[in-house]
Amino acid sequence: MTIFGARPRSRSCRQSVSVNPAGAQIIGGDYFDFLDLGPGRIGLALADISGKGIYAALLMANLQANLRSQYARAQDDLPGLMRSVNRLFHQSTSSGLYATMFFADYSDTTRRLRYVNCGHNPPLIVRPDGTHQRLEPTATVIGLMDPWDCEVGEAELRPGDLLVIYSDGVTEAQSDAGEFFGEQRLIEAVRRHAHLPVAEAARALAQTVHAFSETTQDDDLTLLVARAK
Repeated sequence: MTIFGARPRSRSCRQSVSVNPAGAQIIGGDYFDFLDLGPGRIGLALADISGKGIYAALLMANLQANLRSQYARAQDDLPGLMRSVNRLFHQSTSSGLYATMFFADYSDTTRRLRYVNCGHNPPLIVRPDGTHQRLEPTATVIGLMDPWDCEVGEAELRPGDLLVIYSDGVTEAQSDAGEFFGEQRLIEAVRRHAHLPVAEAARALAQTVHAFSETTQDDDLTLLVARAK
């Protein structure tokens, strides 16, 4: 759960992240990253390894290394990049283990977000007028099978739009009554905090989830937030 080096610069998209690891007795497997894809392009990644413990953490590090060793391919061949990441991850995992993953390539020039969603919670684009768009899965999870393939989705980020990429620890946070936080509460929270600077919005969203769950956090809670400007 580490961002390596300096966060890449974008003239039209400001990024922030809020990471809240699970309790001290639990080792989770969330991985997030911001990647420099060249002039005017940034990569956004969030993945969640199935399971908990040391093995899940090792798989997370393996997935991180796989992606970082070849992410430069994203601009020219995003499906090929993801097929390669899946193949290497599949070779490294035991039967039945997998990861959900969302990877996106954003261009300052076109304001377009090209993405592959591998069975991950659909990220949200919440617009200034309160409407929202879900970035639905375009492939199944990675690591379970090879060969494997994916489709590339596209979305436009207009000025003022807020992109929220999150792990399942957000929507699956539970109240004392056993109720899940859920996607609708997340959408409503994003609308309430959309006026804040992006770093403050990320913290406010995390605090909203914590206030709802009230009890011990059982899963990593990761929110990657970006605003188009």
